[in-house]
Amino acid sequence: MRQSMTLIPTLREVPADAEIKSHQLLLRAGFIKQIASGIYTYLPLAKRTLDKVEKIVREEMENAGAAEVLMPSLQPAELWQESERWYSYGPELMRMKDRHGREFALGPTHEEVITSIIKDVVQSYKRLPLNIYQIQTKFRDEQRPRFGLLRGREFIMKDAYSFHTSKESLDEVYDKMYTAYKNIFTRCGLDFRAVLADSGAIGGKDSQEFMVLSDIGEDTIAYSDASDYAANIEMAEVVCNDDKPSVEEKPLEKVETINQKTIEQVSSFLNVSPRECIKSLVLKVDDEFVMVLVRGDHEVNDIKVKNVLNASLVEFADESEVEELLGCSFGSIGPVGLPETIKVYADNAVQAMINATCGANENNYHYINVVPNRDFSVESYADFRFIQEGDPSPDGQGTIRFARGIEVGHIFKLGTKYSDSMDAKFLDENGRAQSYIMGCYGIGISRTLTAVAEQCNDDNGLVWPVDLAPYHIHLISVNVKDDVQVQLSNDLYDSLKQNGYEVLHDDRNERPGVKFKDSDLIGLPVRITIGKKASEGIVEVKDRKTGEMLEVSKDDLLPLLKKLLQM
Repeated sequence: MRQSMTLIPTLREVPADAEIKSHQLLLRAGFIKQIASGIYTYLPLAKRTLDKVEKIVREEMENAGAAEVLMPSLQPAELWQESERWYSYGPELMRMKDRHGREFALGPTHEEVITSIIKDVVQSYKRLPLNIYQIQTKFRDEQRPRFGLLRGREFIMKDAYSFHTSKESLDEVYDKMYTAYKNIFTRCGLDFRAVLADSGAIGGKDSQEFMVLSDIGEDTIAYSDASDYAANIEMAEVVCNDDKPSVEEKPLEKVETINQKTIEQVSSFLNVSPRECIKSLVLKVDDEFVMVLVRGDHEVNDIKVKNVLNASLVEFADESEVEELLGCSFGSIGPVGLPETIKVYADNAVQAMINATCGANENNYHYINVVPNRDFSVESYADFRFIQEGDPSPDGQGTIRFARGIEVGHIFKLGTKYSDSMDAKFLDENGRAQSYIMGCYGIGISRTLTAVAEQCNDDNGLVWPVDLAPYHIHLISVNVKDDVQVQLSNDLYDSLKQNGYEVLHDDRNERPGVKFKDSDLIGLPVRITIGKKASEGIVEVKDRKTGEMLEVSKDDLLPLLKKLLQM
């Protein structure tokens, strides 16, 4: 492609609202253009790279035995109501009505649609297993779109859905998709980890996320420093080996703690450590208020609360709800003397506490010498807290460390969540109706583009891996008014294309400095410059990744390119 004939609007200044490196560079290098908050146009360079990501995905999906379809973005509300997600999905679901008042959603995902399709066309076990995927634009009404393509309201995604007669069949396809995902992200040149994860609004039990390691990642990965264990911090299991201290239980006592509200304030005021305090939080679990307790130096993990209590929706109560329930404000909440209607759940570490401190459900007062099971009852103990750095690794090897990650892929074992709610069944070999057992597998195509840009750059711009670069070679004519340079440039342009290389030919009437800056910013793997030595048949070749520059004869160019690009 001749650069004068395409659209690459490079920028010299960093856009004010671009917070992270990839967002800045994709805007500055003319890959994307914002239309509204969280909504972007993919310009020609980005479209070419997206096509290459999609090509890799399609090849690996075919290897895994998945067939491609294309489902509608506009989905009738009835399907979401049938699966019971119309309201539980939350405000991120973009809803609308047509001229007849019928409700629709712009699909953020397609479990309902694909389940409805398979329900109608596949009724026999003989047609299973079946693995169907698509690559399509999705929609999510993000409250705060940010980080460019990482958290947008419109994005490109590959979503796949598998249907099975047994858990063993699901396990087999799940493992194939796991391997396919590892192959995809390896071929995209990413440094990533597969981690245990929560299924979120999609549902199901077993799931794994594929995280690209990055300091700007919105997710925290908990990993062992001595094994390959890795999990999203929301799902990392806490190993609790706490024993009750051998001390005498003291009598419960209420003390005045005026204006002491936080764990830090209370512990300092009463001269105790935060780990000797009980942190109490009220959560709304589906339609019921409960209290969850953790040690003062720990944090409640609402995802674990949701999973342990098998809830559909878990939210922290706001201060007005706490005032109405307990007659006190945040900072004075505690489990002693609660109304019988409020169940108490406690983290495993609380069970080992003796003579602890907690709120008295009365403003400006706390209890000291609190003993669980003596002074209050606990419905059950479980792992309800976030893991911390330095905790033992759940696999028994090493200790936990943290890293940041960008989620680019997620695979789930859905089980019968959707087939049960939507009455989607097949006939088994005995003629009995059984619910489909399902799997779900997603890849953020546009997120992958951003993740690569975030990992592959330097101070001068983007540095694309060969397999994803919009073009392999940036061919630059230094002086488009020099007939010799123009002729050599045109000859090389035709020759390189004939030899299978994708070439962006900068034939613009611009100063050399502008062309070189744009070239570094765009970040194609190899730059070939046609300059003053054109009359001698000599060109300059630059390896974008290493910065190494060589002068070579045009006759020696192809062997050098084969070595540099390894194609």
